[in-house]
Amino acid sequence: MILIFRHLFYKNFIGCTVWPFIILKSPPLKKNPILINHEKIHLAQQRELLVVLFFAIYLLEWCVKTLWYLDAYKGYRNTSFEREAYRHEQTLSYLENRKPYHFIKYL
Repeated sequence: MILIFRHLFYKNFIGCTVWPFIILKSPPLKKNPILINHEKIHLAQQRELLVVLFFAIYLLEWCVKTLWYLDAYKGYRNTSFEREAYRHEQTLSYLENRKPYHFIKYL
Protein backbone atom coordinates (compact mmCIF):
# COMPACT_ATOMS: atom_id res chain seq x y z
CA MET A 1 0.00 0.00 0.00
CA ILE A 2 1.26 3.49 -0.87
CA LEU A 3 0.66 6.39 1.53
CA ILE A 4 1.29 10.12 1.01
CA PHE A 5 2.70 12.37 3.77
CA ARG A 6 3.97 15.71 2.52
CA HIS A 7 5.54 16.96 5.76
CA LEU A 8 7.35 13.79 6.78
CA PHE A 9 10.36 14.26 4.51
CA TYR A 10 13.57 16.20 4.94
CA LYS A 11 15.41 17.90 2.07
CA ASN A 12 15.82 15.60 -0.93
CA PHE A 13 14.18 12.52 0.59
CA ILE A 14 10.97 11.68 -1.25
CA GLY A 15 10.09 8.17 -0.13
CA CYS A 16 10.56 5.61 2.60
CA THR A 17 9.33 2.15 3.40
CA VAL A 18 8.03 0.75 6.65
CA TRP A 19 6.70 -2.71 5.92
CA PRO A 20 4.06 -3.11 4.52
CA PHE A 21 3.78 0.56 3.51
CA ILE A 22 5.60 2.71 0.96
CA ILE A 23 5.36 6.33 2.11
CA LEU A 24 5.84 9.08 -0.47
CA LYS A 25 6.17 12.86 -0.34
CA SER A 26 3.56 13.60 -3.03
CA PRO A 27 0.90 11.78 -5.11
CA PRO A 28 2.67 12.09 -8.52
CA LEU A 29 5.54 9.98 -7.16
CA LYS A 30 3.25 6.93 -7.28
CA LYS A 31 3.80 6.94 -11.04
CA ASN A 32 7.61 6.84 -10.78
CA PRO A 33 8.50 3.18 -11.49
CA ILE A 34 12.15 3.56 -10.47
CA LEU A 35 11.27 5.04 -7.07
CA ILE A 36 8.59 2.41 -6.47
CA ASN A 37 11.03 -0.36 -7.43
CA HIS A 38 13.63 1.08 -5.04
CA GLU A 39 11.11 1.04 -2.21
CA LYS A 40 9.92 -2.48 -3.10
CA ILE A 41 13.51 -3.67 -2.75
CA HIS A 42 13.39 -2.30 0.80
CA LEU A 43 10.13 -4.20 1.38
CA ALA A 44 11.92 -7.42 0.40
CA GLN A 45 14.84 -6.61 2.72
CA GLN A 46 12.50 -5.84 5.61
CA ARG A 47 10.50 -9.02 5.08
CA GLU A 48 13.72 -11.11 5.14
CA LEU A 49 14.84 -9.57 8.42
CA LEU A 50 11.40 -9.51 10.04
CA VAL A 51 11.24 -5.69 9.98
CA VAL A 52 12.63 -4.98 13.48
CA LEU A 53 16.00 -6.57 12.75
CA PHE A 54 16.15 -4.64 9.46
CA PHE A 55 15.77 -1.31 11.25
CA ALA A 56 18.22 -2.27 14.00
CA ILE A 57 20.90 -3.21 11.46
CA TYR A 58 20.06 -0.20 9.28
CA LEU A 59 20.47 2.21 12.21
CA LEU A 60 23.70 0.61 13.39
CA GLU A 61 25.18 0.55 9.90
CA TRP A 62 24.11 4.16 9.24
CA CYS A 63 25.75 5.32 12.50
CA VAL A 64 29.01 3.52 11.72
CA LYS A 65 29.13 4.77 8.13
CA THR A 66 28.20 8.31 9.17
CA LEU A 67 31.17 8.33 11.54
CA TRP A 68 33.37 6.77 8.85
CA TYR A 69 32.48 9.39 6.21
CA LEU A 70 31.81 12.22 8.70
CA ASP A 71 28.66 12.90 6.69
CA ALA A 72 25.14 11.65 7.48
CA TYR A 73 24.00 11.63 3.85
CA LYS A 74 27.06 9.65 2.70
CA GLY A 75 26.46 7.30 5.62
CA TYR A 76 22.88 6.77 4.45
CA ARG A 77 23.85 6.22 0.80
CA ASN A 78 26.51 3.69 1.78
CA THR A 79 24.45 1.38 3.98
CA SER A 80 24.24 -2.07 2.42
CA PHE A 81 20.45 -1.78 2.10
CA GLU A 82 20.61 1.51 0.19
CA ARG A 83 23.52 0.38 -1.96
CA GLU A 84 21.54 -2.65 -3.12
CA ALA A 85 18.37 -0.60 -3.71
CA TYR A 86 20.14 2.19 -5.62
CA ARG A 87 22.20 -0.30 -7.65
CA HIS A 88 19.12 -2.19 -8.84
CA GLU A 89 16.32 0.40 -8.80
CA GLN A 90 16.35 0.82 -12.58
CA THR A 91 16.12 -2.92 -13.21
CA LEU A 92 12.37 -3.27 -12.84
CA SER A 93 12.55 -7.07 -13.00
CA TYR A 94 15.21 -7.26 -10.25
CA LEU A 95 12.90 -8.56 -7.54
CA GLU A 96 11.81 -11.49 -9.71
CA ASN A 97 15.35 -12.90 -9.66
CA ARG A 98 16.74 -11.42 -6.43
CA LYS A 99 18.38 -13.91 -4.12
CA PRO A 100 17.48 -13.77 -0.41
CA TYR A 101 19.74 -11.59 1.75
CA HIS A 102 21.43 -10.15 -1.34
CA PHE A 103 22.13 -6.90 0.56
CA ILE A 104 24.97 -8.73 2.37
CA LYS A 105 26.99 -8.46 -0.86
CA TYR A 106 27.02 -4.68 -0.32
CA LEU A 107 28.40 -4.60 3.23
